Amino acid sequence: MKTELSQAELSLQFEYMKRVRELLAQRYDHPPLAHVHSYGCQANVAEGERIQGMLAQMGYGFTDSPDDADFILYNTCAIRKGAEDRVFGNVGALQHNKRRRPDMIIALCGCMTQQEQVAARMKRSYPHVDLVFGTHAIHRFPQMVHEVLSSQKRVFHIEETENIIAEGLPIRRDGDFKAWIPIMYGCDNFCTYCIVPYVKGRERSRRPGPILNEVRELAAKGYREFTLLGQNVNSYGKGLDEPVSFASLLRKINEIEGDFRVRFMTSHPKDCTHELIDAIAECDKLCKHIHLPVQCGSDRILKQMNRHYTLQQYRELIDYARKKIPGVSFTSDIIVGFPGETYKDFCETLALIREVEYDSLYTFIYSPREGTRAAQMEDPMPGEEKSRWFQELLETQEQIGIRHNEARVGKVLRVLAEGEAKNKSGWLTGHADNSSIVNFPADQDLIGSFVPVRITRALNWAVEGEPVL
Repeated sequence: MKTELSQAELSLQFEYMKRVRELLAQRYDHPPLAHVHSYGCQANVAEGERIQGMLAQMGYGFTDSPDDADFILYNTCAIRKGAEDRVFGNVGALQHNKRRRPDMIIALCGCMTQQEQVAARMKRSYPHVDLVFGTHAIHRFPQMVHEVLSSQKRVFHIEETENIIAEGLPIRRDGDFKAWIPIMYGCDNFCTYCIVPYVKGRERSRRPGPILNEVRELAAKGYREFTLLGQNVNSYGKGLDEPVSFASLLRKINEIEGDFRVRFMTSHPKDCTHELIDAIAECDKLCKHIHLPVQCGSDRILKQMNRHYTLQQYRELIDYARKKIPGVSFTSDIIVGFPGETYKDFCETLALIREVEYDSLYTFIYSPREGTRAAQMEDPMPGEEKSRWFQELLETQEQIGIRHNEARVGKVLRVLAEGEAKNKSGWLTGHADNSSIVNFPADQDLIGSFVPVRITRALNWAVEGEPVL
Protein backbone atom coordinates (compact mmCIF):
# COMPACT_ATOMS: atom_id res chain seq x y z
CA MET A 1 0.00 0.00 0.00
CA LYS A 2 1.35 3.43 -0.97
CA THR A 3 1.80 5.98 1.80
CA GLU A 4 3.00 9.52 1.21
CA LEU A 5 5.23 11.06 3.85
CA SER A 6 3.09 13.26 6.10
CA GLN A 7 3.80 16.94 6.52
CA ALA A 8 4.44 16.31 10.22
CA GLU A 9 7.08 13.66 9.45
CA LEU A 10 8.65 15.88 6.78
CA SER A 11 8.86 18.78 9.26
CA LEU A 12 10.42 16.44 11.82
CA GLN A 13 13.17 15.44 9.39
CA PHE A 14 13.90 19.11 8.63
CA GLU A 15 14.14 19.68 12.38
CA TYR A 16 16.71 16.87 12.59
CA MET A 17 18.65 18.47 9.72
CA LYS A 18 18.80 21.66 11.79
CA ARG A 19 19.93 19.76 14.89
CA VAL A 20 22.69 18.00 12.94
CA ARG A 21 23.88 21.33 11.57
CA GLU A 22 24.12 22.65 15.14
CA LEU A 23 26.05 19.58 16.34
CA LEU A 24 28.48 19.87 13.43
CA ALA A 25 29.04 23.57 14.16
CA GLN A 26 30.08 22.59 17.70
CA ARG A 27 32.36 19.79 16.50
CA TYR A 28 34.09 21.45 13.53
CA ASP A 29 35.61 24.90 12.99
CA HIS A 30 35.03 24.49 9.23
CA PRO A 31 32.25 22.93 7.11
CA PRO A 32 32.73 19.13 7.26
CA LEU A 33 32.93 17.29 3.93
CA ALA A 34 30.82 14.37 2.72
CA HIS A 35 31.63 11.81 0.03
CA VAL A 36 28.62 10.03 -1.50
CA HIS A 37 29.04 7.25 -4.05
CA SER A 38 26.05 5.52 -5.66
CA TYR A 39 26.54 2.13 -7.28
CA GLY A 40 24.30 0.59 -9.91
CA CYS A 41 21.30 1.97 -11.73
CA GLN A 42 20.07 5.50 -12.42
CA ALA A 43 17.44 5.12 -9.69
CA ASN A 44 20.28 4.71 -7.20
CA VAL A 45 21.94 7.85 -8.58
CA ALA A 46 18.66 9.74 -8.08
CA GLU A 47 18.43 8.48 -4.50
CA GLY A 48 22.03 9.56 -3.97
CA GLU A 49 21.11 13.07 -5.09
CA ARG A 50 18.40 13.19 -2.44
CA ILE A 51 20.83 11.97 0.20
CA GLN A 52 23.25 14.71 -0.88
CA GLY A 53 20.44 17.25 -0.63
CA MET A 54 19.78 16.26 2.96
CA LEU A 55 23.50 16.30 3.79
CA ALA A 56 23.81 19.81 2.35
CA GLN A 57 20.88 20.92 4.48
CA MET A 58 22.68 19.43 7.50
CA GLY A 59 25.74 21.58 6.84
CA TYR A 60 28.03 19.30 4.88
CA GLY A 61 30.11 20.31 1.90
CA PHE A 62 31.19 17.69 -0.63
CA THR A 63 34.38 16.06 -1.87
CA ASP A 64 35.16 13.54 -4.60
CA SER A 65 37.87 11.97 -2.43
CA PRO A 66 37.04 9.57 0.44
CA ASP A 67 40.39 10.48 2.00
CA ASP A 68 39.22 14.07 2.56
CA ALA A 69 35.76 13.18 3.85
CA ASP A 70 34.31 13.48 7.34
CA PHE A 71 31.25 11.51 6.21
CA ILE A 72 31.39 8.66 3.68
CA LEU A 73 28.24 7.02 2.34
CA TYR A 74 28.03 4.17 -0.15
CA ASN A 75 24.60 3.77 -1.77
CA THR A 76 24.69 0.13 -2.84
CA CYS A 77 23.32 -2.11 -5.59
CA ALA A 78 22.30 -5.77 -5.25
CA ILE A 79 21.53 -6.67 -8.87
CA ARG A 80 24.72 -8.70 -9.41
CA LYS A 81 27.10 -10.43 -7.02
CA GLY A 82 30.09 -8.64 -8.53
CA ALA A 83 28.62 -5.29 -7.47
CA GLU A 84 28.20 -6.56 -3.91
CA ASP A 85 31.77 -7.91 -3.80
CA ARG A 86 33.13 -4.51 -4.87
CA VAL A 87 31.20 -2.79 -2.10
CA PHE A 88 32.48 -5.21 0.54
CA GLY A 89 36.03 -4.61 -0.64
CA ASN A 90 35.67 -0.83 -0.71
CA VAL A 91 33.99 -0.72 2.71
CA GLY A 92 36.70 -2.94 4.15
CA ALA A 93 39.36 -0.53 2.91
CA LEU A 94 37.68 2.32 4.82
CA GLN A 95 38.92 0.92 8.13
CA HIS A 96 42.20 2.71 7.37
CA ASN A 97 40.33 6.01 7.00
CA LYS A 98 38.60 5.36 10.30
CA ARG A 99 41.89 4.74 12.10
CA ARG A 100 43.25 8.06 10.85
CA ARG A 101 40.04 9.95 11.63
CA PRO A 102 38.09 8.20 14.42
CA ASP A 103 35.38 10.89 14.45
CA MET A 104 34.39 10.37 10.83
CA ILE A 105 31.07 8.67 10.00
CA ILE A 106 30.90 5.75 7.57
CA ALA A 107 27.43 4.86 6.28
CA LEU A 108 26.00 2.21 3.96
CA CYS A 109 22.52 2.17 2.42
CA GLY A 110 20.60 0.91 -0.59
CA CYS A 111 19.57 -2.43 -2.02
CA MET A 112 22.40 -4.49 -0.55
CA THR A 113 21.67 -3.38 2.98
CA GLN A 114 17.97 -4.20 2.75
CA GLN A 115 19.04 -7.86 2.74
CA GLU A 116 19.21 -9.23 6.28
CA GLN A 117 22.30 -11.34 5.65
CA VAL A 118 24.23 -8.31 4.38
CA ALA A 119 23.21 -6.11 7.32
CA ALA A 120 24.19 -8.92 9.71
CA ARG A 121 27.59 -9.24 8.03
CA MET A 122 28.12 -5.49 8.34
CA LYS A 123 27.26 -5.56 12.03
CA ARG A 124 29.51 -8.56 12.68
CA SER A 125 32.54 -8.00 10.45
CA TYR A 126 32.74 -4.26 9.76
CA PRO A 127 32.80 -2.52 13.16
CA HIS A 128 34.09 0.70 11.60
CA VAL A 129 30.73 1.21 9.80
CA ASP A 130 28.54 3.55 11.88
CA LEU A 131 25.25 3.64 10.00
CA VAL A 132 23.45 1.02 7.92
CA PHE A 133 19.94 1.51 6.56
CA GLY A 134 17.79 -0.02 3.84
CA THR A 135 15.80 1.30 0.94
CA HIS A 136 12.65 1.90 3.01
CA ALA A 137 14.30 4.31 5.47
CA ILE A 138 15.93 6.97 3.27
CA HIS A 139 13.36 9.58 4.34
CA ARG A 140 14.56 9.12 7.95
CA PHE A 141 18.21 9.72 7.06
CA PRO A 142 18.53 13.02 9.02
CA GLN A 143 17.11 11.38 12.13
CA MET A 144 19.58 8.49 11.86
CA VAL A 145 22.57 10.81 11.32
CA HIS A 146 21.52 12.78 14.42
CA GLU A 147 21.33 9.54 16.41
CA VAL A 148 24.85 8.54 15.36
CA LEU A 149 26.28 11.96 16.23
CA SER A 150 24.48 12.37 19.54
CA SER A 151 24.77 8.83 20.87
CA GLN A 152 28.19 7.88 19.48
CA LYS A 153 26.68 4.44 18.80
CA ARG A 154 26.20 2.42 15.64
CA VAL A 155 22.74 2.64 14.05
CA PHE A 156 21.11 -0.08 11.95
CA HIS A 157 17.71 0.36 10.28
CA ILE A 158 16.73 -2.29 7.74
CA GLU A 159 13.20 -3.07 8.88
CA GLU A 160 10.59 -3.24 6.16
CA THR A 161 8.15 -0.40 6.68
CA GLU A 162 5.21 0.83 4.68
CA ASN A 163 6.14 1.82 1.12
CA ILE A 164 6.76 5.52 1.66
CA ILE A 165 6.88 8.13 -1.08
CA ALA A 166 8.69 11.18 0.30
CA GLU A 167 7.89 14.43 -1.48
CA GLY A 168 9.54 17.66 -0.41
CA LEU A 169 12.99 16.45 0.64
CA PRO A 170 15.91 18.55 -0.65
CA ILE A 171 17.88 17.42 -3.71
CA ARG A 172 21.47 18.24 -4.67
CA ARG A 173 21.74 17.31 -8.34
CA ASP A 174 25.01 16.15 -9.87
CA GLY A 175 24.47 18.17 -13.07
CA ASP A 176 22.90 21.42 -14.15
CA PHE A 177 21.36 20.42 -17.50
CA LYS A 178 20.41 16.72 -17.14
CA ALA A 179 18.11 15.43 -14.39
CA TRP A 180 16.96 12.02 -13.17
CA ILE A 181 13.31 12.10 -12.10
CA PRO A 182 11.87 9.03 -10.35
CA ILE A 183 8.18 8.66 -11.16
CA MET A 184 7.60 5.38 -9.32
CA TYR A 185 9.35 2.97 -6.98
CA GLY A 186 9.41 -0.77 -6.44
CA CYS A 187 8.36 -3.66 -8.65
CA ASP A 188 5.52 -6.21 -8.75
CA ASN A 189 6.92 -8.44 -11.50
CA PHE A 190 9.09 -10.91 -9.54
CA CYS A 191 11.22 -12.06 -12.44
CA THR A 192 12.87 -15.21 -11.15
CA TYR A 193 16.42 -13.85 -11.52
CA CYS A 194 15.81 -10.44 -9.91
CA ILE A 195 16.20 -9.33 -6.29
CA VAL A 196 14.62 -5.88 -6.80
CA PRO A 197 11.05 -6.60 -5.57
CA TYR A 198 12.50 -8.00 -2.34
CA VAL A 199 14.69 -4.98 -1.61
CA LYS A 200 12.74 -2.12 -3.20
CA GLY A 201 9.23 -3.19 -2.23
CA ARG A 202 6.03 -3.22 -4.23
CA GLU A 203 5.12 -0.73 -6.97
CA ARG A 204 3.96 2.72 -5.93
CA SER A 205 3.65 5.79 -8.12
CA ARG A 206 4.25 9.44 -7.39
CA ARG A 207 1.29 11.74 -8.00
CA PRO A 208 1.47 13.52 -11.38
CA GLY A 209 1.41 17.00 -9.78
CA PRO A 210 4.80 16.82 -8.01
CA ILE A 211 6.39 15.21 -11.09
CA LEU A 212 5.10 17.93 -13.40
CA ASN A 213 6.16 20.65 -10.95
CA GLU A 214 9.67 19.16 -10.78
CA VAL A 215 10.01 19.15 -14.57
CA ARG A 216 8.51 22.63 -14.85
CA GLU A 217 10.91 24.13 -12.28
CA LEU A 218 13.98 22.49 -13.82
CA ALA A 219 12.97 23.43 -17.37
CA ALA A 220 12.67 27.05 -16.22
CA LYS A 221 16.27 26.78 -14.95
CA GLY A 222 17.46 25.64 -18.37
CA TYR A 223 17.68 21.87 -17.93
CA ARG A 224 17.83 20.15 -21.32
CA GLU A 225 17.15 16.48 -20.63
CA PHE A 226 14.94 14.59 -18.20
CA THR A 227 15.08 10.84 -17.69
CA LEU A 228 11.99 9.44 -16.01
CA LEU A 229 12.85 6.49 -13.79
CA GLY A 230 11.06 3.41 -12.54
CA GLN A 231 11.72 -0.30 -12.40
CA ASN A 232 8.76 -0.59 -14.78
CA VAL A 233 7.66 2.86 -15.94
CA ASN A 234 4.95 1.29 -18.12
CA SER A 235 2.96 0.40 -15.01
CA TYR A 236 3.04 4.00 -13.74
CA GLY A 237 -0.25 5.17 -12.25
CA LYS A 238 -1.41 1.93 -10.66
CA GLY A 239 -2.58 2.53 -7.11
CA LEU A 240 -3.11 6.27 -7.49
CA ASP A 241 -6.44 7.67 -6.30
CA GLU A 242 -7.00 8.89 -9.85
CA PRO A 243 -5.16 6.42 -12.11
CA VAL A 244 -3.05 8.03 -14.82
CA SER A 245 -1.36 6.02 -17.56
CA PHE A 246 2.32 6.49 -18.32
CA ALA A 247 1.41 7.68 -21.82
CA SER A 248 -0.86 10.36 -20.33
CA LEU A 249 1.93 11.53 -18.01
CA LEU A 250 4.31 11.81 -20.96
CA ARG A 251 1.81 13.93 -22.89
CA LYS A 252 1.42 16.27 -19.90
CA ILE A 253 5.21 16.65 -19.63
CA ASN A 254 5.43 17.31 -23.36
CA GLU A 255 3.12 20.31 -22.91
CA ILE A 256 5.49 22.03 -20.46
CA GLU A 257 7.26 25.05 -21.94
CA GLY A 258 10.98 24.81 -22.59
CA ASP A 259 13.60 23.45 -24.96
CA PHE A 260 14.20 20.00 -23.51
CA ARG A 261 13.87 16.33 -24.33
CA VAL A 262 12.56 13.36 -22.34
CA ARG A 263 13.83 9.81 -21.98
CA PHE A 264 12.59 7.03 -19.72
CA MET A 265 13.65 3.66 -18.37
CA THR A 266 12.98 0.89 -17.79
CA SER A 267 10.11 -0.19 -20.01
CA HIS A 268 8.77 -3.71 -19.41
CA PRO A 269 7.48 -5.38 -22.60
CA LYS A 270 4.46 -6.94 -20.86
CA ASP A 271 3.07 -3.48 -20.05
CA CYS A 272 4.25 -1.62 -23.16
CA THR A 273 1.13 -0.44 -25.03
CA HIS A 274 0.19 1.02 -28.38
CA GLU A 275 -0.97 4.06 -26.39
CA LEU A 276 2.59 4.58 -25.17
CA ILE A 277 4.08 4.13 -28.65
CA ASP A 278 1.53 6.59 -30.08
CA ALA A 279 2.56 9.15 -27.45
CA ILE A 280 6.23 8.80 -28.42
CA ALA A 281 5.31 9.23 -32.07
CA GLU A 282 3.16 12.32 -31.50
CA CYS A 283 5.11 14.22 -28.79
CA ASP A 284 8.00 16.30 -30.11
CA LYS A 285 9.96 16.35 -26.83
CA LEU A 286 10.02 12.56 -26.37
CA CYS A 287 13.17 10.90 -27.70
CA LYS A 288 12.49 8.49 -30.54
CA HIS A 289 14.33 5.76 -28.71
CA ILE A 290 12.87 2.86 -26.71
CA HIS A 291 14.78 0.74 -24.24
CA LEU A 292 12.77 -2.50 -24.26
CA PRO A 293 14.55 -5.28 -22.32
CA VAL A 294 13.83 -8.67 -23.84
CA GLN A 295 16.38 -10.61 -21.71
CA CYS A 296 16.23 -13.73 -23.92
CA GLY A 297 15.02 -14.83 -27.36
CA SER A 298 13.61 -18.16 -26.23
CA ASP A 299 9.96 -18.46 -25.17
CA ARG A 300 10.89 -21.43 -22.99
CA ILE A 301 13.45 -19.41 -21.05
CA LEU A 302 11.21 -16.32 -20.89
CA LYS A 303 8.62 -18.48 -19.12
CA GLN A 304 11.31 -19.70 -16.71
CA MET A 305 12.22 -16.07 -16.10
CA ASN A 306 8.56 -15.22 -15.33
CA ARG A 307 8.55 -12.42 -17.89
CA HIS A 308 4.86 -12.72 -18.89
CA TYR A 309 5.23 -12.11 -22.64
CA THR A 310 6.09 -14.18 -25.69
CA LEU A 311 8.47 -13.42 -28.51
CA GLN A 312 5.45 -12.97 -30.81
CA GLN A 313 4.08 -10.24 -28.51
CA TYR A 314 7.50 -8.62 -28.28
CA ARG A 315 7.95 -8.62 -32.05
CA GLU A 316 4.49 -7.06 -32.49
CA LEU A 317 5.54 -4.12 -30.27
CA ILE A 318 8.72 -3.63 -32.30
CA ASP A 319 6.80 -3.76 -35.60
CA TYR A 320 4.14 -1.32 -34.37
CA ALA A 321 6.75 1.14 -33.11
CA ARG A 322 8.62 1.03 -36.43
CA LYS A 323 5.42 1.79 -38.34
CA LYS A 324 4.43 4.66 -36.05
CA ILE A 325 7.83 6.26 -35.28
CA PRO A 326 10.08 6.88 -38.31
CA GLY A 327 13.72 6.28 -37.43
CA VAL A 328 12.98 4.84 -33.96
CA SER A 329 15.96 3.15 -32.30
CA PHE A 330 15.86 0.25 -29.86
CA THR A 331 18.17 -0.88 -27.09
CA SER A 332 17.70 -3.87 -24.83
CA ASP A 333 19.05 -6.02 -21.98
CA ILE A 334 20.21 -9.58 -22.58
CA ILE A 335 21.03 -12.23 -19.97
CA VAL A 336 23.28 -15.04 -21.22
CA GLY A 337 23.36 -18.43 -19.52
CA PHE A 338 20.16 -18.42 -17.46
CA PRO A 339 19.77 -21.72 -15.53
CA GLY A 340 18.70 -24.44 -17.96
CA GLU A 341 19.45 -22.38 -21.07
CA THR A 342 20.85 -24.43 -23.94
CA TYR A 343 22.85 -23.35 -26.96
CA LYS A 344 19.63 -23.75 -29.00
CA ASP A 345 17.93 -21.21 -26.71
CA PHE A 346 20.91 -18.91 -27.05
CA CYS A 347 20.80 -19.15 -30.85
CA GLU A 348 17.18 -17.97 -30.71
CA THR A 349 18.43 -14.91 -28.86
CA LEU A 350 21.03 -14.29 -31.58
CA ALA A 351 18.31 -14.64 -34.21
CA LEU A 352 16.16 -12.04 -32.44
CA ILE A 353 19.11 -9.63 -32.20
CA ARG A 354 19.78 -9.97 -35.93
CA GLU A 355 16.09 -9.47 -36.67
CA VAL A 356 15.49 -6.39 -34.47
CA GLU A 357 18.96 -4.87 -35.02
CA TYR A 358 19.27 -3.04 -31.72
CA ASP A 359 21.42 0.06 -31.63
CA SER A 360 23.15 -1.27 -28.53
CA LEU A 361 22.70 -3.87 -25.82
CA TYR A 362 23.34 -4.11 -22.10
CA THR A 363 24.62 -7.67 -21.81
CA PHE A 364 25.22 -9.83 -18.74
CA ILE A 365 26.22 -13.38 -17.94
CA TYR A 366 23.64 -14.72 -15.48
CA SER A 367 24.59 -14.08 -11.86
CA PRO A 368 22.61 -15.95 -9.16
CA ARG A 369 21.14 -13.78 -6.42
CA GLU A 370 20.41 -15.33 -3.05
CA GLY A 371 16.71 -15.12 -2.29
CA THR A 372 15.47 -15.39 -5.88
CA ARG A 373 13.74 -18.41 -7.43
CA ALA A 374 16.34 -18.75 -10.17
CA ALA A 375 19.09 -19.23 -7.58
CA GLN A 376 17.41 -22.56 -6.68
CA MET A 377 17.23 -23.79 -10.29
CA GLU A 378 19.63 -26.39 -11.65
CA ASP A 379 22.33 -24.80 -13.77
CA PRO A 380 24.42 -27.52 -15.45
CA MET A 381 26.00 -25.38 -18.17
CA PRO A 382 29.70 -24.68 -17.44
CA GLY A 383 30.77 -21.08 -17.03
CA GLU A 384 33.33 -21.46 -19.82
CA GLU A 385 30.55 -22.33 -22.26
CA LYS A 386 28.48 -19.33 -21.17
CA SER A 387 31.50 -17.10 -21.71
CA ARG A 388 31.85 -18.41 -25.29
CA TRP A 389 28.19 -17.61 -25.93
CA PHE A 390 28.68 -14.18 -24.45
CA GLN A 391 31.58 -13.44 -26.78
CA GLU A 392 29.51 -14.60 -29.77
CA LEU A 393 26.74 -12.24 -28.66
CA LEU A 394 29.13 -9.28 -28.39
CA GLU A 395 30.57 -9.93 -31.85
CA THR A 396 27.09 -10.16 -33.38
CA GLN A 397 25.96 -6.90 -31.81
CA GLU A 398 29.20 -5.14 -32.71
CA GLN A 399 28.64 -5.78 -36.41
CA ILE A 400 25.08 -4.46 -36.16
CA GLY A 401 26.25 -1.36 -34.31
CA ILE A 402 28.91 -0.65 -36.93
CA ARG A 403 26.33 -0.90 -39.75
CA HIS A 404 23.98 1.48 -37.94
CA ASN A 405 26.75 4.00 -37.36
CA GLU A 406 27.89 3.81 -41.00
CA ALA A 407 24.31 4.53 -42.11
CA ARG A 408 24.39 7.78 -40.10
CA VAL A 409 27.33 9.25 -42.04
CA GLY A 410 26.13 12.34 -43.89
CA LYS A 411 23.10 12.86 -41.64
CA VAL A 412 22.65 15.79 -39.24
CA LEU A 413 21.83 14.74 -35.67
CA ARG A 414 20.71 17.03 -32.85
CA VAL A 415 23.16 16.32 -30.05
CA LEU A 416 23.11 17.39 -26.41
CA ALA A 417 26.74 18.33 -25.65
CA GLU A 418 27.41 16.64 -22.31
CA GLY A 419 31.13 17.09 -21.71
CA GLU A 420 34.65 16.81 -23.05
CA ALA A 421 35.44 13.80 -25.21
CA LYS A 422 38.03 11.40 -23.83
CA ASN A 423 41.47 11.41 -25.47
CA LYS A 424 40.55 14.20 -27.91
CA SER A 425 41.53 17.68 -26.90
CA GLY A 426 39.09 20.33 -28.11
CA TRP A 427 36.30 17.81 -28.73
CA LEU A 428 32.96 17.37 -26.99
CA THR A 429 30.78 14.29 -26.61
CA GLY A 430 27.05 13.81 -26.21
CA HIS A 431 24.02 11.80 -27.22
CA ALA A 432 21.65 12.27 -30.12
CA ASP A 433 17.90 11.87 -29.78
CA ASN A 434 18.24 8.23 -30.89
CA SER A 435 20.79 7.65 -28.06
CA SER A 436 23.82 7.46 -30.40
CA ILE A 437 27.10 8.66 -28.89
CA VAL A 438 28.42 11.56 -30.97
CA ASN A 439 31.86 13.18 -30.71
CA PHE A 440 32.62 16.50 -32.39
CA PRO A 441 35.12 19.41 -32.20
CA ALA A 442 33.66 22.38 -30.30
CA ASP A 443 34.35 24.86 -27.51
CA GLN A 444 33.49 23.94 -23.94
CA ASP A 445 30.96 26.78 -23.74
CA LEU A 446 28.60 24.61 -25.82
CA ILE A 447 28.35 22.02 -23.01
CA GLY A 448 24.71 21.86 -21.95
CA SER A 449 23.43 23.01 -25.35
CA PHE A 450 21.80 21.23 -28.26
CA VAL A 451 24.17 21.20 -31.24
CA PRO A 452 23.34 20.06 -34.81
CA VAL A 453 26.19 17.78 -35.93
CA ARG A 454 26.76 16.43 -39.44
CA ILE A 455 28.15 12.90 -39.10
CA THR A 456 31.40 12.34 -41.00
CA ARG A 457 32.82 9.13 -39.57
CA ALA A 458 31.52 5.87 -38.05
CA LEU A 459 33.32 4.14 -35.18
CA ASN A 460 32.44 0.85 -33.50
CA TRP A 461 30.38 2.34 -30.66
CA ALA A 462 30.07 6.01 -31.62
CA VAL A 463 30.10 8.45 -34.52
CA GLU A 464 32.09 11.61 -35.18
CA GLY A 465 31.01 14.77 -36.96
CA GLU A 466 31.23 18.50 -37.48
CA PRO A 467 28.93 21.06 -35.85
CA VAL A 468 26.52 22.76 -38.24
CA LEU A 469 26.41 26.24 -36.72
